[in-house]
Amino acid sequence: MEMTPPTAETLSQKLLRGDLMAEACPSREVLKHLTSRWGVLVLIALEKRTLRFSELRRLVSGVSERMLAQTLQWLEADGMVDRRAFNVVPPHVEYSLTPLGFEAAEKVRSLADWIETAMPRIAEVWDQAGD
Repeated sequence: MEMTPPTAETLSQKLLRGDLMAEACPSREVLKHLTSRWGVLVLIALEKRTLRFSELRRLVSGVSERMLAQTLQWLEADGMVDRRAFNVVPPHVEYSLTPLGFEAAEKVRSLADWIETAMPRIAEVWDQAGD
């Protein structure tokens, strides 16, 4: 059986795939948007259904209007969220996840679920550190 040596990836192939460890890689911006506190919570909130801005703001407790708007803009620009504006008075805008957004939501939901179940153990560590 003949083994083929691995081929070196070209820089353009690496950039297309993404290299989070490289400082200049654009995937770091996407990582920042998806794993920010508000990014994670917005993705999880939109997993179940399409929501209006005000519904999202109520679900994602503690987020300011400005931060929610900025987070939605980032996620939309990254292809995770679809924004649909209706030409009515008063303005009506709905947000939903794209197929890419559903994939990302599944990943961050796993992390969020782990955090919630691990909280008792994390709280123990916090208590020991405070002693």
